[in-house]
Amino acid sequence: MKRYLRLYLNFLRFSLSKAMEFRVDFFFRIGMDTVYYIVHILFFKVLFFNTNLLAGWTFEQAIIFMSGFIMIDALFMTFFANNVWWLPIFVNRGDLDYYLTRPVSSLFFLTTREIAANSFVNLLMTVGIMIWAFSKYPGEVEGMRVLFFVLLLLNGTFLNLLIFLLFVLPVFWTHSRGLTSLHYIGTELSEYPDKIFFGPVRKLFTFVLPYFLMSSIPARFLFEDIGWEAVLGVFAMTFVYFVLIRAFWNRALKSYSS
Repeated sequence: MKRYLRLYLNFLRFSLSKAMEFRVDFFFRIGMDTVYYIVHILFFKVLFFNTNLLAGWTFEQAIIFMSGFIMIDALFMTFFANNVWWLPIFVNRGDLDYYLTRPVSSLFFLTTREIAANSFVNLLMTVGIMIWAFSKYPGEVEGMRVLFFVLLLLNGTFLNLLIFLLFVLPVFWTHSRGLTSLHYIGTELSEYPDKIFFGPVRKLFTFVLPYFLMSSIPARFLFEDIGWEAVLGVFAMTFVYFVLIRAFWNRALKSYSS
């Protein structure tokens, strides 16, 4: 464990040094994500000009939900996105050999080797947005529920990585970019409360491709009496996906041609 921690700290130092060498890109990405956050806030403002409730939530509750999924996005972009984006390229060019020969878990190495320093600044912005969203909420929320709300968002970030890998790993057979376009569709669905969907669609994106578990369940646990069973269910689903991806990764490596 100490070896992996030291390795990750080295990844962090290298990523910060690299970010400072490309300052135009650094500030451009910060500006781009700032616009992304503003657009989402304005979207919910416009939406609530025409209704008082969305999936049973008030504007203040919807803004807290929104702050949750943009935080998941910022966490994912900071710690995982660049790494997963490069994975199909490494497979197609045969560069994966370099990572498979390292004396650590290849999956850990490939998914954590680079941290996006510019997105870390954006992550701090999302923390500010979340604090602002909670300050506007007129009701009271139990401290324990707020704590688990944050833990569920962290879990949602990891779950987002696992689902993304599910769509990326077919690159070992397709030799393209996998099925990543389908993942982007799923993440767009997670930006809306799960209760606006019904029937098979809601079941599919809750129990099979659990995008709704990433951001909707944390917010519902905060505002609704859905019980601790839902929290355990989210963690259980994440564990199942973790085991699935580990097995899928090992199977994919057997099909890898250097």
